[in-house]
Amino acid sequence: QVQLVESGGGLVQAGGSLRLSCAASGSFFSINAMGWYRQAPGKERELVAAITSGGSTNYADSVKGLLTISRDNAKNTVYLQMNSLKPEDTTVYYCNARVVPSRWSRSRDYWGQGTQVTVSS
Repeated sequence: QVQLVESGGGLVQAGGSLRLSCAASGSFFSINAMGWYRQAPGKERELVAAITSGGSTNYADSVKGLLTISRDNAKNTVYLQMNSLKPEDTTVYYCNARVVPSRWSRSRDYWGQGTQVTVSS
């Protein structure tokens, strides 16, 4: 089983910064992509940013230049540096990992429990 544990969320004033972390643990062969999603009440979960094991990144158009995703493969940890936060960034952020459980198995997605980010005006 794989567990994703997120940290770093909280309350920040508009214009401030937060750094989210997500560490994967458990038994698995490898992790392909890792990423961050967010979901506002009543809306679908949307991709914020993703990063492959090789370091290639993908960002939602709305966050380009404002957020930076990075990854420490040795620690199975992904980070999301969020700068210049706005009140509309307030929501729950979820970590995702595309995990290969064993050498001969297909990858599957795992999710963290979510971390609340609240930006006050």
